[in-house]
Amino acid sequence: MNRATAGATRAQRIFMYERELGFTNQAVVGGLEVFTSRVEPGVAWADEVRRILSGYAGRDVRARQGMIERALAVVARVSVENVPAREPARPRPPAPSASVGSNGSGQAASVPERSPAVSGPRSRPVVTEGSEAATPLSPHSPVSALPGVGAKTVEGFSRLGINSVFDLLYHLPRRHLDRRSLTPLANLQPGQVATVMVTVVSVNVKTPARRGLTITEAQLRDESGYAQAVWFNQQYMLRRLGNSGQVLLSGRVEQQAGGAMQFTSPELETDLEDSLHAGRLVPFYAKTEGITDKQLRTVIRRALDLTGPALRDALPVEVRADENLLPFVTALESAHFPDTWERHAEAVRRLAFDEFLIIQLGVLRRRHEWQTSNPGLAFVIPEATISEFASRLPYTLTGAQSRVTAEIYGDLVRPVAMSRLLQGEVGSGKTAVAAAACLAAVRAGYQVAFMAPTDILAQQHEHSVSATLGPLGVRVARMTGSQKRKEKREIWSACAAGEIDVMVGTHALLDEDEGFHRLGLAIVDEQHRFGVRQRSALLAKGANPHLLVMTATPIPRTLALSVYGDLDLSIINELPPGRLPIKTAMIPPEKRMEAYGFLRRQVRLGRQGFIIFPLVEESERIEARAATAEHERLQRQFPDLRLALVHGRLSPREKDEVMSRFRDGHADVLVATAVVEVGIDVPNASTILIEGADRFGLAQLHQFRGRVGRGPHASYCLLLTETDAEPTLARLRALERTSDGFVLAEEDLRMRGPGEFFGTRQSGVPDLKVARLSDVHVLEAARRQAELILGRDQTLSLPDHARLRSQVEAYWNRSVAAG
Repeated sequence: MNRATAGATRAQRIFMYERELGFTNQAVVGGLEVFTSRVEPGVAWADEVRRILSGYAGRDVRARQGMIERALAVVARVSVENVPAREPARPRPPAPSASVGSNGSGQAASVPERSPAVSGPRSRPVVTEGSEAATPLSPHSPVSALPGVGAKTVEGFSRLGINSVFDLLYHLPRRHLDRRSLTPLANLQPGQVATVMVTVVSVNVKTPARRGLTITEAQLRDESGYAQAVWFNQQYMLRRLGNSGQVLLSGRVEQQAGGAMQFTSPELETDLEDSLHAGRLVPFYAKTEGITDKQLRTVIRRALDLTGPALRDALPVEVRADENLLPFVTALESAHFPDTWERHAEAVRRLAFDEFLIIQLGVLRRRHEWQTSNPGLAFVIPEATISEFASRLPYTLTGAQSRVTAEIYGDLVRPVAMSRLLQGEVGSGKTAVAAAACLAAVRAGYQVAFMAPTDILAQQHEHSVSATLGPLGVRVARMTGSQKRKEKREIWSACAAGEIDVMVGTHALLDEDEGFHRLGLAIVDEQHRFGVRQRSALLAKGANPHLLVMTATPIPRTLALSVYGDLDLSIINELPPGRLPIKTAMIPPEKRMEAYGFLRRQVRLGRQGFIIFPLVEESERIEARAATAEHERLQRQFPDLRLALVHGRLSPREKDEVMSRFRDGHADVLVATAVVEVGIDVPNASTILIEGADRFGLAQLHQFRGRVGRGPHASYCLLLTETDAEPTLARLRALERTSDGFVLAEEDLRMRGPGEFFGTRQSGVPDLKVARLSDVHVLEAARRQAELILGRDQTLSLPDHARLRSQVEAYWNRSVAAG
């Protein structure tokens, strides 16, 4: 490639980048006219391009577009015109390792000799392989296909979860450091992270008495003063620094005993023409042994250059325009190498939108398929059903309960399968609403499957539904894993014969060898504890039955739209009248004995209590041992009280026995791990004391608190914590301040993220690389666009939607496999 062709190629890249940016005159520092003025006079194509782009900065976008297209046509001819007609072919020399080359402006980016700052946004750096344009690479290629990525690098990338080029492109920075400003040496402060432009005065290598250690030491100066830098066991620095004049250093500086400022192992940049590593917003990544930030920047830059032509934007043009989103390639590039903080924010918003859109297209398609795959069961519900149900209750339904019941009944009479999520605080009366739905199904001639995550919760639901509906002739049975085989066979036999109306149970309801006579309604309690496959297995036991899922965990809107976006949403946002608020207080370590004394006094008044403690270890054996040790310690603390112990390593039958003893008043205090988060209803319990409260999330603490306050007595939640970390204390103060579970859920999601919102990583929680579930506006925009897209093309079969369809299918195939 001769000089004219090389210059034209650089210009072509600049003009194409300007087109990507929407003709904003920001593709290079100073604008396009400054760029063309730097190309040496007398080069024919450059003179013509200068004429075309004259006055570019003052023209409107439409005029600029025409000017860029004409300029591109000129430089596109150059590669043909400048090839010598009869020059014999020469073998291509071996490609050197990738170097950071031009900044796309036709010449090296100028770095002022003694300027205190590197100003202006930087144009896109271009990494080239050899002397010719590299062949485009598929993003699905293995990462080893990238030039310069050897076996050791592949191994390191694998530890980071990077196997394909696409994985590498989506290995986004954890942070960026602003290295656009240079600090004079005289202004350095101890502990400061600074970027300096200096002259290397001298370099030497020291070998202390300690074997295996070398220290490379450089003396530095600029016009304001002196400093030094040291590197340990990096002797190659001698060669790099010895051949340099001015260099850029970036790193943390500390003051030495003699007063000198010293950089320790700073990043060094000797190529000041253009750089990924200095003079810009510089990305820093999650790393592993043998992989450096500098290496990641270089390889990712190379991957962006080589895959750019193969990366196609899946978003239809009208969606990008409606939401004012960057083109995909521009967004991906700016997420790594932004010119400004504003451009980085735009890039992240675009990539987050993509993730949310794929999820929303998936959940909305899943709901449509669920509703249209088979005809729904349109229940014929006798008019007197609601009044018949209400007559059996010892209380009046709240307004919220009545509203939600009407929503459910409205779904049940339609010839489309219901798919609804019922949210409500602990004690808000969800079970009563579920019982009303059960009665509607039974009166319409159908059976109900009511699935709960634990034996104790299944037992409580059976008791509640039987007490309410039994007198109305509804036959209720329970099926759990702890029952004997003979008993299970007898119950399933009766169910298959239509002799059971409501079957309440745990995972045992999913027994693939058993079935229902006429299943019309499936109810799933504490939905987040079941995966997609389990829910589908339950529904498969009927002919497209209606589905109602319930949760006592208030779920933020963004998480509900993502995890349960295929469900319609009903919220019971009102508690029954007369419920006393639970008094919540943080207890510091020095007042622990006072808290214990308060619990003892409550028991002496005839009440019961809980003591919850966290387990740091996840080993099954260690969990059981730690729980037992804690129980023994507390028994010594409360020798006059009857303490029961329940933990996660007990068998379901053992848990049921302990919790039943506590519920029936045969124990004063239940010592427990997180297994009591859901599933036990003891109206006489008035106090819950939570050890190590700082180790639980807000949503989980709120669930613990809901174990008390279920009776007529004043109730208390005591949060014992030994932390003085302000973020943790702020979280606990939020719990003191409010009893609104939805407010706490939003706060918990913001603080801890979706992965830990439910206490542990749960089935169905989206694995987001860019988006955050606190990005409410981005998610709602994606939901809106998903509805518009599917309104036009429900199957995503139009050519404009082909890439979206393949991404949706790939994402949901992974989700089903995982859950």
